[in-house]
Amino acid sequence: MRVAICDDEVEMRKLLAEKVRRHCLEAEILLLQSGREVTALYPAPQILLLDIGLPDMDGMEAARAFREKNKDTVLIFITALEEYVFQAFDVGAFHYLVKPFTDEKFAKVLLAAVSQVKEAGLPAGFLEKCIWVKRKGVRTKVLLEDIQYAEVYNRKIILHRIDGDVEYYGKMAELEKMAGEDFFRTHRAYLVNLKHVVRYDAATVSLEQGTALMAKPKFPEFVKRYMKYNQKAR
Repeated sequence: MRVAICDDEVEMRKLLAEKVRRHCLEAEILLLQSGREVTALYPAPQILLLDIGLPDMDGMEAARAFREKNKDTVLIFITALEEYVFQAFDVGAFHYLVKPFTDEKFAKVLLAAVSQVKEAGLPAGFLEKCIWVKRKGVRTKVLLEDIQYAEVYNRKIILHRIDGDVEYYGKMAELEKMAGEDFFRTHRAYLVNLKHVVRYDAATVSLEQGTALMAKPKFPEFVKRYMKYNQKAR
């Protein structure tokens, strides 16, 4: 999912990017600092966080120009200027956040925007099922379908893929939430991709490459989910 952030203040761009990554692991974040960059965006992001007080053209003018070509992007204004709130909805704004705002408020608005994008039934490929992980200071894109299973080891999450493992510091609960219904948490330390399951029993799950542990209390629920997945995949 592509999320664009446009603010002329460097620190605010960084702060908003951190907040987005915290609540939307799969986001590919684009950082912009001018209205002209907004109007030139292609392909359009799924979500646009836009300041109004920009140096070259105000955010409202940029939003109008952007909307002429991009009707589906979820637009969220983030500004200290309260007087533009009614104009914001004239350009189809999803929300108008007035600075300063709490982390809780931002998270609520962002997650609602993400839900709207997912419920909109956008064309195949518009929502790419992937996550971005940070390794040695570099962000790496990982497609969810390529993950066989994930495990926690020595405070790291290891994503086991056919093309090689990817390790990063993170929380399994966040990965599980983002991965969706095609994945199942078989054990507190393991998350498996149902697509790659070869066989299973009450103790283990065998994938195309590798094996994950199964917590016995999880087994009945796993069987139900796996059967449901196979029916959907047919």
